[in-house]
Amino acid sequence: MKKFWFAGLLVFAVLLITDITLAQQTSTKLPFPKIGIDVGTADSPEDISVTLQILLLMTILSLAPSIVIMTTSYLRIIIVFHFLKTALGTQSMPPGQLLAGIALFITFFVMAPTWSKVNDEALKPLMDGQMPVETAYDKGIEPIRQFMFKNVRDEDLELFLGLSSMEKPKNRQEVPTYVLVPSFALSELRAGFIIGFFLFIPFLMVDMIVSSILMSMGMMMLPPMLVSLPFKILLFILVDGWNLVVGSLVRSFL
Repeated sequence: MKKFWFAGLLVFAVLLITDITLAQQTSTKLPFPKIGIDVGTADSPEDISVTLQILLLMTILSLAPSIVIMTTSYLRIIIVFHFLKTALGTQSMPPGQLLAGIALFITFFVMAPTWSKVNDEALKPLMDGQMPVETAYDKGIEPIRQFMFKNVRDEDLELFLGLSSMEKPKNRQEVPTYVLVPSFALSELRAGFIIGFFLFIPFLMVDMIVSSILMSMGMMMLPPMLVSLPFKILLFILVDGWNLVVGSLVRSFL
């Protein structure tokens, strides 16, 4: 019996030594890669230009969500959705993340013609090397400016033109983009609040009716919001509320 144990230990030791030897050989033949990032000095103006372009690209990528929110229809849509959720009185349904996702895809639908123009007139020629970056930027920003001009209020545009202390432009082409973007955002905030106000009216009427009925029945301890919530949800379903709200939002940009 002892001979069998000794033989088993010997075989195990031989296998262990063999595995260690193979591992060492493998590590010798296949070394781990070494990755390093070197920071040197710029020896020419071209190196400085490339460095600044990389920094600018990283900055734009980090600000991409803000750019999407401030220059597209997303701002008005998400404001209306949150007003609708508050008017219904549902605490966490639908979730805020779900509303943000729906608003984002509706934004893709609304902005599809604009982004198609940007792709055809600026991005494709730039990727094919047919125009420089400066020309591609001028071509690509123009469809987005047209969309913002279509939805901006003259009063908001005049406000930021006056705050910028610049001469009154003769036409829309002379309006700087840094003036147009906050003007557009302010107009979208106003439009979203107006739509939210009208969404509140029918649900407020349901709350008042339920509250009056409960008071007439002497049920003072029963919260009116708890009773009116099912009726508001039923009313929203019967009138096909999501279809009406989303359809009205999309048509407001067309």
